[in-house]
Amino acid sequence: MSEPTTTEHRWAPQAPLVGIGWVLTAIAALLVFVGEDPAGKVLLTVAALMLAAISLFGTVARPRLRADEQGVTVRGFLSSRSWTWPEVRIRLAHGRRLGRVTSTVELTVLHDDGLIVLGQLDLGEDPADVVEQLQALRPWTQG
Repeated sequence: MSEPTTTEHRWAPQAPLVGIGWVLTAIAALLVFVGEDPAGKVLLTVAALMLAAISLFGTVARPRLRADEQGVTVRGFLSSRSWTWPEVRIRLAHGRRLGRVTSTVELTVLHDDGLIVLGQLDLGEDPADVVEQLQALRPWTQG
C-alpha cells in the first residue's frame, strides 16, 4: 500500500536578494572602518546594523510561508506558527505605498484574532499568485 502524497508549497524571500543584502552589509561595515568622517561612521554603522538584521531575517526565516492540505505555517525570526485551514482566512489586500498600488497576502487567524501580512519581499512571488495557490490547496472554500 502506498503512502498518501502531500502537496506542499513554500514561499521565501528570493535568495539573490538576501545575498545582495549581505553584500551591502559587508560594504557598509568596511566603509565604517576606512572612513574618516565621524558622523559618516555613525550613519554607516546604523545602516550596516539595519542591513544585517534584515539580511539575517531573510536567511533565517526560510521558508516564510508554507502550506499543504493540512494548513499553513508562517516562520518568523525565532519560531514557526502553524494553523489548520479552519483556523485561518486568506485575503489578497491592496494598498497604496509610495505612490504605488501594492498587494499583500493577509492571513487572519480566527481563534486569537491575529493578522499576518506578507508582501512580495516576504514571499518571493506576486501575492496574487500566492493567494491563488493557497486557495487551490485549501480543501474547502472559505466561509
